[in-house]
Amino acid sequence: MTGAPGVVIAGGGQAGFSVASTLRSAGYVGPVTLLAGEPHLPYQRPPLSKKFLTDSGAQVHLVPESFFAGQQIDVCLGEQALAIDLTSRSVTTSTGRRVTYEHLVLATGARNRKLPVPGSDLPGVHSLRSLDDAVKLRSALAAAHNVVVVGGGFIGLELARAALAAGAQVTVVELADRLLARAVSPELEPHLRQRHEHAGVRILTETRVLAIEGADGAQQVVTDRGELPADLVIYGIGIAPRDELAQEAGLAVDDGVIVDAQLRSVTDPQVSAAGDCTRYPHPHAAGLIRLESVQNATESGGLVGRRLAGAPSLPAGVPWFWSDQGDIKLQIAGLRAPTDEVQLLPPDAAGRAAAYAFRDGRLVAVETLNWPAEHLAARRLMDQRVPVSPGDLADTNLAGLARSRRAKAAAP
Repeated sequence: MTGAPGVVIAGGGQAGFSVASTLRSAGYVGPVTLLAGEPHLPYQRPPLSKKFLTDSGAQVHLVPESFFAGQQIDVCLGEQALAIDLTSRSVTTSTGRRVTYEHLVLATGARNRKLPVPGSDLPGVHSLRSLDDAVKLRSALAAAHNVVVVGGGFIGLELARAALAAGAQVTVVELADRLLARAVSPELEPHLRQRHEHAGVRILTETRVLAIEGADGAQQVVTDRGELPADLVIYGIGIAPRDELAQEAGLAVDDGVIVDAQLRSVTDPQVSAAGDCTRYPHPHAAGLIRLESVQNATESGGLVGRRLAGAPSLPAGVPWFWSDQGDIKLQIAGLRAPTDEVQLLPPDAAGRAAAYAFRDGRLVAVETLNWPAEHLAARRLMDQRVPVSPGDLADTNLAGLARSRRAKAAAP
């Protein structure tokens, strides 16, 4: 055994860092141990699929090393939690240590789903999750001519535009009948796709990858619509929560660690979870939900940190997401269901577009292209639970509606 019991955090990503930093800012004075797993200081993941790939000088670390010493946070680089003993309240790590805890926070994140086709392990085939992945991919992109991106989701489209910016010919292969099928409404997707194709990205939807072939490395991608030349293949077909540590310890899991509204394990109140590995009840969703976003990692980590420090909790904000894809800024506020009614505001002369999703006559989600002001207006209105109906947006947008309502409220 080593050290006095305190808060032990398994995972050094955005959620784990948020827990540790919030503990200190909220006044917690006990020991804080961050088992980072990776050999790097906590870093931002979003730039890895964007600027980092084309700019060798891009910095991604969240804070300098001196931050952890100044905050008395014991950050253990390259040390991963391997097993939990709930009875003795201890964690066994990859270095053979047993670390005792007063409270354990699981911030283990997620892993990429593997591409289940022959040849996916050939040289020249990459996925992107970690900083080390990004360093390897940046080097590969510098020499690539024909890039095939498997997966038309957020990561796939960000990588496609990074490859295009690096000078490669780029083809995106997507199994579904449209891009971003899980995230973006059918009404907005054609405008997003058109912008990618106009920039020079070839997009093949309703296309299945059958194999990747090559003698000494990737040379072509075989699909059910023919072969595509490829000296670099990048796949992004979704992620799965890293919840096996919790499951092996006997904690309740179901596509994520199951926790209550305060992010405490429903099995053991001395264990909490935050970030991508967590399934929990959210005030803006029905039932349990697992959210994959920087906002969720930061907010959920902050919620756990404040609770453990004895500080008042903050209300959960409306979920929001963003993705920079070349000259496209896609932002989403709220959670749209497939059955929601969608009202589209087509692109204007500046290229701004929005899709408003309504459920039972009430605004529940907004998707915007290149329109940050409208995205922020959506978040404000939904956070305040201000009712907005389809009729309210018949001849205006959310920012205009908010201005109109403020003017009416101020009128004598």
